[in-house]
Amino acid sequence: MPTSNHTAVNAGNLKGALLMVLSMALFSLEDMAIKQAATHLPVGQILTIFGLIGTLVFALLTLRRRERVVHPVMAERVMVIRAGFEVLGRVFFTLSLALTALSTTSAILQATPLMVAAAAVVIFREPVSLTRWALIALGFIGVLLVIRPGLDGFSPLSILAILGMIGFAGRDLATRAASPVLSYAQLGVTGFAALILSGLLLSIWDGYWIWPDLKDLAFVALASAVGVAAYTALTMAMRMGELSVVTPFRYSRLLFAMILGALVFGERPDALELLGGAVIVGAGVLLMLTSRASRASRGRRTPK
Repeated sequence: MPTSNHTAVNAGNLKGALLMVLSMALFSLEDMAIKQAATHLPVGQILTIFGLIGTLVFALLTLRRRERVVHPVMAERVMVIRAGFEVLGRVFFTLSLALTALSTTSAILQATPLMVAAAAVVIFREPVSLTRWALIALGFIGVLLVIRPGLDGFSPLSILAILGMIGFAGRDLATRAASPVLSYAQLGVTGFAALILSGLLLSIWDGYWIWPDLKDLAFVALASAVGVAAYTALTMAMRMGELSVVTPFRYSRLLFAMILGALVFGERPDALELLGGAVIVGAGVLLMLTSRASRASRGRRTPK
């Protein structure tokens, strides 16, 4: 029986890892499509259309699951906070996609789990060893290598990606504190509804919309389709395998982003940016591995 359970866990981990890699590839494709659309359409308009399509799709999925599209839990304080951070993350991340290199934006985004780990110490009072603090600090050093403040290659627009990262980290922390009553489809409704709000706020700033041509609509439709598929694959991955095994495969997004950035936009990250990306990914993976080892150690010390 133990062998059978072990085999089942390994199979779940393998499927979860493959789904995680697939979701990261799809998210990178979504980013590419949004960046392409942003060469012609205002960012606020893109987010509004993207949010409307995604909200409709997840609302239909919710109804198909015989769940409530609008649940009372969605009005709770933590969910309102989650929506606020979602707006912050989406607005600045999308602006960063439109105005900076895809590879740079994606590299900075990879520091989100490090930000979550650091903030969880304060908010959830999670224990953190000196080793984990050192890894968190190392990851943020990697971010500095990517944005290189004070050096010739520094662009103030890199701050957009950092603000987006902070927004997504806050969203993830709020999700952890939220009631588990909501399904992935209902969370999808709230997430994409926040996109609509993000788009409308940016549209007020932009001050105009453009009538999209077929090419623009195709890119927005592509972003919406792969975005929904990516979100679904991510949710399935997190539920199918062990988190400590599956989560590190999130960092494959940076590889896909660099490939798409080179093929579609002709981006060529320099040595310092590649080094920074490697440091962020390495610190994040090691942080997850040490967290898993720490939990296992505490479990062995716990009296039966």
